[in-house]
Amino acid sequence: MINYFNFKEFENEYLITNDFGRYEFIDKSSLKTLVTGNANALEPALRESLTEKFFLTGESRQAYLEKSVPYLRDMKCHLLQSTGLFIFVMTNSCNLNCVYCQAQSENSSTKGLMSKEIAERGVEIALQSPLSSITVEFQGGEPLLNFETIKHIIEYADSRKGNKEIAYNLVSNLSLLTDEIADYLSDHKVQVSVSLDGNELVHNSNRPFRQGGGGSYSAAIRGIKMLRDRGISLGAIQTTTRFSLDHAKEIVDTYLELGFNNIFIRPLTKLGYANDHWEKIGYTPNEFLAFYKRALDHIIEINANGTVFSEGHANIFLTKILHGYSSNYMELRSPCGAAVGQIAIYYDGNIYTCDEGRMVAEMGDPAFKMGDVFTSDYNALIDSGVCKTVCTASCLEAIPGCCDCVYQPYCGVCPVINYAVDNDLFAKAPGNNRCKIYAGMLDYYFGILHKDDKNVIDILERWIQ
Repeated sequence: MINYFNFKEFENEYLITNDFGRYEFIDKSSLKTLVTGNANALEPALRESLTEKFFLTGESRQAYLEKSVPYLRDMKCHLLQSTGLFIFVMTNSCNLNCVYCQAQSENSSTKGLMSKEIAERGVEIALQSPLSSITVEFQGGEPLLNFETIKHIIEYADSRKGNKEIAYNLVSNLSLLTDEIADYLSDHKVQVSVSLDGNELVHNSNRPFRQGGGGSYSAAIRGIKMLRDRGISLGAIQTTTRFSLDHAKEIVDTYLELGFNNIFIRPLTKLGYANDHWEKIGYTPNEFLAFYKRALDHIIEINANGTVFSEGHANIFLTKILHGYSSNYMELRSPCGAAVGQIAIYYDGNIYTCDEGRMVAEMGDPAFKMGDVFTSDYNALIDSGVCKTVCTASCLEAIPGCCDCVYQPYCGVCPVINYAVDNDLFAKAPGNNRCKIYAGMLDYYFGILHKDDKNVIDILERWIQ
């Protein structure tokens, strides 16, 4: 018996995939045989491979179910978890004036700091998550503008957590980092992600200081050294603007030279300033994909010369493609991680489905507000109509254009971005910018797998071991 699958023409063959994330390249004749339901007419070796990968059920339906269920559970493991990430937006103020800032827009006006009372109420909600281990992440604006409340959150949460484990993350431009702050982060094992867009030319173009003083690259490098000297776990966040497109190699080399072992190449999201100034800093999906492929080609060349250095999107996609396991990245799962994977607690006490949800609120629309720290508890947030709506709107298996896409097992949609761009939770046209970018990335990875270059595939496997 033939299991459900999707397919697309891929070079001189066809790529087929199923809900388990398994894939196979087959010729046109074999595809016709599958579509007509005559699996017994397939070549024995192909029939055996398709059975092993759950495209065929085999003789016993019960045996098939018993064997396949654990693999489906691996691909959908996020469905067995509650909210694990709680984003505390410490302020919407910032000392930088990034050309693409998604946390603010031309409509943003109020600038404020999270109070200790709001912080404590937010912590109490986070601790109500059924998970035994959660992550509290500090964001902004620039969160270090409100460092005293960050300290209060950490100390209050640690005093109230009981047996629950809490990991702390800080997302910062590091320009306000001092020895005192760095020591505190080290003492409390706070992991840090620094915004780093590439080499000095690109970074300074994208991320200048708000009140003169030029670009912020040297401040970021100073902060990175201070954290590294203390052994603090450090990651970096790269954002691609139009100015970045001609500097793929330089951006990758900068990360390598600074001692990072990976880079997460991110396209712009049309929120906040990025939406307001898209004509100046934005680009087409094809322009981004050309940049991304140049960067990936260079990264693979680096690895071929003996240095293990990976790319973030590739790691997430390849974990699903090659290992059949979901890494639970919020934007690439079905349903997406809004509310059921992450919650954003804004500095004023309002609570949103996700980081993008509060960014839409910055643009003047509170559509993704689920409640507030004064009147809501965790159960009420999860039971809210907003939570249910974003879950429904991000189930790929039920979205036209996604349900029958060959890349459905690996992908994800963001109803918040759909709403911000199209004024609809569902993309108004299949193949929007975000869809084209993800599809182009997956074309790149499957192109490598189709060529069956063992050396390159070995490199990709090392990234996700």
